[in-house]
Amino acid sequence: MRVRFLAIIIALFFTYNVYALVKIREIAKVSGIRDNQLIGYGLVVGLNGTGDKSGTEFTIQSLVNMLDRMGITVDKKKVKVKNVAAVMVTAKLPPFAKAGTRVDVTVSSIGDAKSLEGGTLLMTPLAGPDGKIYAVAQGPLSVGGLNVSAGGGGTVKNHPTVGRIPNGAMVEKEIPFSLDQDYITLAFERDSISDLVKAKNVINSFFKTNIAMVDSPKTIKVFVPENYRDNFYDFLDKVLRLEIDPEPSSKVVVDERTGTIVMGSDVRISTVAVSHGNLTIKITDTVEISQPEPFTRGQTAVVRQKDVEVKEEDARLMVIPEGVRISDLVKALNSLGVSPRDLIAILQAIKAAGALQGELEII
Repeated sequence: MRVRFLAIIIALFFTYNVYALVKIREIAKVSGIRDNQLIGYGLVVGLNGTGDKSGTEFTIQSLVNMLDRMGITVDKKKVKVKNVAAVMVTAKLPPFAKAGTRVDVTVSSIGDAKSLEGGTLLMTPLAGPDGKIYAVAQGPLSVGGLNVSAGGGGTVKNHPTVGRIPNGAMVEKEIPFSLDQDYITLAFERDSISDLVKAKNVINSFFKTNIAMVDSPKTIKVFVPENYRDNFYDFLDKVLRLEIDPEPSSKVVVDERTGTIVMGSDVRISTVAVSHGNLTIKITDTVEISQPEPFTRGQTAVVRQKDVEVKEEDARLMVIPEGVRISDLVKALNSLGVSPRDLIAILQAIKAAGALQGELEII
């Protein structure tokens, strides 16, 4: 039994170490290898009366121009359709994408269409920042929302004016990439010198030579050894597959719009006392009708009465000892019934008092 318990502990130890390691490709990017943004203007047809209204001039003009290119001449003033919507089409062209590769596209309404559900995007060229066409998009939309109305009422779910077309664009032109075969530059996403030093040491240890050096606070320059000059991409793959144990994050990220709080496990708090109470002010507006007596010359009058009620909750004082983790603080505040928005205000006050040992980022 004792041997079995020891084996379980060893297995858990190695499992923890495996999950603590991350590959370099997950926290760093190779300079020169990146996605490219594409954009285009198009029309979505086949909508069930939920398209742009007749007052949307650019939609009507686009439809007339498209029909004219197809040899159909129509009078712009007589065109009144509700099943067509003008949209902007965006996509990301991945690096090294060849002609014939398919990519996903996002379609967003730019007019006053109610919904793009059930629509089909017509052939839309997608251009890069240089104005050149690199892909062409077309196909039926997949919309994760709905907009249903009847009898003056309606229901809207999610965003029915934005849709996606999986593999909806085909690459027509390749973007040339030129990488220096003498060295590669790894750009890390986080500002952590410790991660850069760990990655440099791991690379030098794996190849048994000092080929990596810290080039800046966010980049590492790795020189290609002579025996890998003819097999550059094999060398690049081996570098990106190497694993390091990154430094834990000491940051608390707060989204005030949604009340979301995300925090790193390494954030700690110094000794501080927290007291938080809510002040509620309620104003009630009551409308009363004053009627005159029968057979009198008085007039009916509308009288408004306002009642103001002020309620202040009892604030609770809680002392937090030094060295407590932020997760323990959140559990304690949740036990007191503190809402996420109140917790955001408390975290801001703790940071202003200098007791939060970490970075507080508000987005």
